[in-house]
Amino acid sequence: MPRFSIVVPVYNVQGYLRACLESVLGQSYGDFELIVVDDRSPDGSPAIIDEFAARDERVVAVHLPVNGGIGPARNHGAKLARGEYLLFLDSDDSYTPGALRAIAERIDATARPDIVLFDYARTHWHGAVRRNRDAEVFAAPGPEVFTVAERPELLDLFTVVWNKAYRLDFFREGAFTFPTGFYEDAVIVYQTLWTARTISLVDRVCVYYRQRRQGNAMRTPSREHFEVFAQYERLFRFIGERPALERWRGFLYDHMADHYLFILRQKDRVPPASRPEFHRRAARDLRAHRPDGHRLAADVPRTSFTLLARAPYALYALHRVAAVKRAGLRRRRRVWRGRLRRVLLALHRRLVLRRGLDANLAVYSAFGHRGVLGDPAAIHLKARELAPHIRGVWVVAREHVAALPPGTEHVLPGSRAYRRVTARATYLINNVNWANDLVKREGSVHVHTHQGTPVKSMGADLLAYPGARRGFSVPKMLRRADRWDYSLVANPHSELVWDRAYPCGFTSLRSGSPRNDCLVRPPEGRRESVRQRLGVPEGSTLILYAPTSRDHRRSGQAPACDLERLVAGLPGDHVLAVRLHPSLARHHERGLALGDLAGRGLVLDVTDEPHVEDLLLACDALVTDYSSLMFDYAHLDRPIVLHVYDQDTFRAARGTYFDVTERPPGHVTRNEDELARLFASGAWCDEESARLRTAFRARFAGYDDGRAAERVVRLLMLGEDLAVPMVPAPGAPSDALTRS
Repeated sequence: MPRFSIVVPVYNVQGYLRACLESVLGQSYGDFELIVVDDRSPDGSPAIIDEFAARDERVVAVHLPVNGGIGPARNHGAKLARGEYLLFLDSDDSYTPGALRAIAERIDATARPDIVLFDYARTHWHGAVRRNRDAEVFAAPGPEVFTVAERPELLDLFTVVWNKAYRLDFFREGAFTFPTGFYEDAVIVYQTLWTARTISLVDRVCVYYRQRRQGNAMRTPSREHFEVFAQYERLFRFIGERPALERWRGFLYDHMADHYLFILRQKDRVPPASRPEFHRRAARDLRAHRPDGHRLAADVPRTSFTLLARAPYALYALHRVAAVKRAGLRRRRRVWRGRLRRVLLALHRRLVLRRGLDANLAVYSAFGHRGVLGDPAAIHLKARELAPHIRGVWVVAREHVAALPPGTEHVLPGSRAYRRVTARATYLINNVNWANDLVKREGSVHVHTHQGTPVKSMGADLLAYPGARRGFSVPKMLRRADRWDYSLVANPHSELVWDRAYPCGFTSLRSGSPRNDCLVRPPEGRRESVRQRLGVPEGSTLILYAPTSRDHRRSGQAPACDLERLVAGLPGDHVLAVRLHPSLARHHERGLALGDLAGRGLVLDVTDEPHVEDLLLACDALVTDYSSLMFDYAHLDRPIVLHVYDQDTFRAARGTYFDVTERPPGHVTRNEDELARLFASGAWCDEESARLRTAFRARFAGYDDGRAAERVVRLLMLGEDLAVPMVPAPGAPSDALTRS
C-alpha cells in the first residue's frame, strides 16, 4: 500500500499537464500512486497521461467515457485510491520540491491525523509569485494536533482541497463525495474540517497555485455560478443531520452571506441578465437559513447584506452603482491630495534649504532604511565615542522602528522631520543611494560606504547585463551617485571597481570597511554569546550558508541548493545555519524547504538576524558563492567553501569582475553531494583550505586593520590626520586619499 494516493483530474490542460505530473514524479519522497483522471478531455491531455503511465508504474491512467466535471472526476479517482492518505492536485498546479516528504514527516510526527493542511503560493502568468496571504496561520503557535473548534480560523482559509492530505480511512468512513458544479471544494472542505478528530499543519509552501491569464472557468460569466446555492444547501443539510455540528450554523450563514455578496460584486461571475434572479435566490437563502437570534459577523457589510436580503434587486443595483461612484470619487480625492502634498513638500523643502547647515548633525541610513546596520552603524558607534558633540539621526522605515536600539534618535523616510534633518545635516552617511529628491547642499559631506568588496557587476557595468538592471535606470543611479563626496574602499580591487562602475566626482577614501573592524579585532566573548543566543550546542561545528541574490530568477532570486539533501549528508555534530539574501526575508521561497527544515530543527534560519557580522563571528565555516561576505570572513582566518552550482548562468546573467574559482578562498563544490562529502571527510579545514585562504587574504586584505570606523570619524568629522598607519596590500599606494 503506498503512503499517498494523489488524484489529478484533467480537462483541457495540455499546456500545463506535463509540468504538473513532473512535479509529482520528481519528488524526493516516492512512496505514492498518481491517479490521473482524464475527464474526456478533447485536447492532447489523454495522450500525455498515457505517455506518463507507460514511463512510470506509479502513474494510474483513467479515461472516463463522458465529461462529468471536476467533482465526479475526483470521486472516481478517490474510489481507486489505495494509499494511506488521499491528496488532490489540480492539473495546472504543481508541487514544490520536497513537498511530499515534508507532509509525510509531519504525519509521522503527529500520529497520523485525519487531515494535514499545508501552505501554497500563487504563481501568476506574468511571472510574479506570492505566498498565501494567510500564511501566518500556519506559523501561529498552538497545539501540534487539534480540532477545528480549537483553531476556528482555519475555516476562513481559502476553501480548496488541494492543500490538504486526508487520511483515506477517515475520508471513506465519512462517505465524503464531491458534488457536481462550481464551488464543490467548499462542501468537502467544511464537512471534513468539522468532523475531523485530529488536524495538523505544515508551515511550508507545498503547492504552486497557477493563476492563468485566461481559461479560468470560475472567472467566466455563466449561470454555472448558480451552483453555489445547491452547495450551501448541502452544507446546511449536513449540519442539520448532525446535532453535534450545530455550533457551526452561524459561521456558515455568515460565510454564505459574504460569499453571495462577493459573487454579485464581481463582473466576471454572474451574467448581467441573470443578476436579478441570483439576487432573488440569494435573498431567499438568507431568509430561510438565518439562525434564530443570530447577529451578523462584523466583517459582513451590513448595508449590502440588508439590501441583498430584504430589498428588491433594483435597489441593490443602485447601491452598487453608488458604491462604484463613491470609490471613483475617493480615488480622485487621493489624486488631488497627492498633488497638494507634493506642492506643500516642495514649499517646505525650499524653506528648509534656506537655513544653514548644522555642523554638528550627521544623518545615517543603511540597507534602504532597515535600521542601525552595516558600515554606517560602525561609523555611528565610533562617532558617539570620539565626537559626542555630533548628533546622529537615523532614517528608519516604520516597520523597522521597533527593532532599533533603545535611545536611537530616528526619523521616518519622507516625513517632515526627514526633510528637515537631511537638508541641514553636514554629514550624510549611507550604504545605498539616498532618494532622488534629496538635495546635495554646498558644504555637506556625503559618505558612501558601499556593501562590501564587489564580485558581481555594479553601477555602469550593469549596462552590459540588462536582466540584472531590471526595474531601475543606470543613468538615474549615477546621478544619485554624483552626490558622493567620499567612497570608502576596503582594498585596491574595490577602488578600481568603484572608479570604473561609478564615473562620478567623488574621492576614494582608503579607510577599510568599518563593519569589518569587529572581525579584524573580535570583541572578547561576542562569538560565544551569539552562538548561545542562536542555540548552537556546545562543541558543534556551525556552518553558515549565505548565498547572494540571483537577478536572473524572477521567482525570487533564491538559491536552488537542495538544503534537505545537504543536511542529510552532514556529520551529526554539524549545524547548518542559512541566511537568505535580505530581499527574500518576506518572500514565498523562504516558506519552501528552509521554513520547513527550520521548523523541524534541522537547520537554523538566520535570515532575520540583523547583524551579519555576528553570524560570521559565530560560525566555524562559511559556505557562499559570489557574495562579498567571503572577503569579510577571510579576516577571521577560518575555512571558506565556494558552492557555485550555477557559475556559468550567474556570470552570463550578472557578470563578475573575476572568476572566483580560479584563485578561491577555499575549496569549491558544484553540487550538494560534493559539499556534504567535503564536510563529512574533514577536507573543508585541511592544509589545502588553509593555503588557499592565506593566498586570498594576501590578495584582498587591503586596508582593514580594525580601525576603519575610527579613521572615517577622525578624517571626515574631526578633521584630524590618520590616527593609525594604513596597512595597504602589497603594491598598493600608501597615501590615504586619492582623487578618482
